[in-house]
Amino acid sequence: MGAIETGLVMVISFIILMAMGVPISVATGIASFIAAIMIVPFDVAIFTAAQKMVTGIDSFSLLAVIFFILSGIIMNNGGIALRLVNLAKLLGGSLPGSLAHTNVVGNMLFGSISGSAVAAAAAIGGTMAPLQEKEGYNKAYSAAVNIASSPAGLLIPPSGAFIIYSMVSGGTSIAALFLAGYVPGILMGLTVMAIAYYIAKKENYPVAKRPSFSEGAKVIIDAIPSLLLIVIVIGGIVAGVFTATEGSAVAVLYSVILSIIYKTLKWSDVPKILGETVVMTGIVLFLVAASSIMSWVMAFSGIPAAISEAVLSISDNPIVILLIMNVVLLLVGTVMDITPAILIFTPIFLPIVTQIGMDPVHFGIVLVFNLCIGIVSPPSGSSLFVGCSVGGVSIEAVTKPLLIFMAGLIVTLLLVTYIPAITLFVPKLFGAM
Repeated sequence: MGAIETGLVMVISFIILMAMGVPISVATGIASFIAAIMIVPFDVAIFTAAQKMVTGIDSFSLLAVIFFILSGIIMNNGGIALRLVNLAKLLGGSLPGSLAHTNVVGNMLFGSISGSAVAAAAAIGGTMAPLQEKEGYNKAYSAAVNIASSPAGLLIPPSGAFIIYSMVSGGTSIAALFLAGYVPGILMGLTVMAIAYYIAKKENYPVAKRPSFSEGAKVIIDAIPSLLLIVIVIGGIVAGVFTATEGSAVAVLYSVILSIIYKTLKWSDVPKILGETVVMTGIVLFLVAASSIMSWVMAFSGIPAAISEAVLSISDNPIVILLIMNVVLLLVGTVMDITPAILIFTPIFLPIVTQIGMDPVHFGIVLVFNLCIGIVSPPSGSSLFVGCSVGGVSIEAVTKPLLIFMAGLIVTLLLVTYIPAITLFVPKLFGAM
């Protein structure tokens, strides 16, 4: 059976399983195994599939994902969100619709520390929604701002998505990816703020009262210990003091110490924190294991090469190729979560973009940026559901205002895609590539 036939069997099986409500990780594994028995004998397929699942998660780099998940959960339970919201109020307080800007900055700060768009949408959005409603903000507008800005922290390091991409792409520098994510992540937040500013001006939303110097100084001092996590972890990785995996362990230690100092971590919280970590880690690792079977089937049958040939036959113009890739990833992101999408589409698109001269670090940022837009998109974005829930609005009500923000994010995505310097300037400046 050829690459096209194998790919069709796998895709059709996957779609049928997803339509039946099978979890995405299980659907990935079963669809891959069905395709495998089409190209090799059953006993070889079952042995190789089991072997690939084990070797797929036998990676030291994956410890970094586990530790960053644990660090994020400790932070979520450690009263960090309120301190970051107060800092965000200080930074965005003099703009029209200041509470909306506070929400965006809060999501950028908290998302980067927790490593989760959903956690940011829940923690910051849950704090800001009642305040914005009290000030007379439209609930759908407030929810749209929260949802659209929630993934910015996935681009601002430390980011588990970049660690997964580094592993799947064959060892792209994690330090370079972390540094490359700063400017696109900040641009994502600024894009949402610019649109929020325009709407706030139009709707005449209030400007918050400026705090006194002493109040502002207290807010900054309270937030500095939380922000130091980013400085210590990223600074240590870039300076070569420790690896990304060791940095993730440092993040856990720092989170624990900070929570003890804030007196927000109790012994009774430990089982709950560890339980959440085990569940989230299990989901990620099983996705990686199942996707390892799919990667083997694709490589063995030559699917990436066939797709590459098909795309390049449409056009050899890099602008057109990158546009096709972005369209596909934006569509995929609306129905697939970020981790499985990285695992599945990195081996498909990376060989194509490498052929047209795109740097793997640049591609990694573009890939994650696309999927960040996906997780806020109707009909099934994870941040969309959480943002609607904490904002007290329906998906139907939030869709119209959200589309304006999504249009702005897509424009920013195209800038990041077609201007490599936006992504690569910082890692080159620090000598990471």
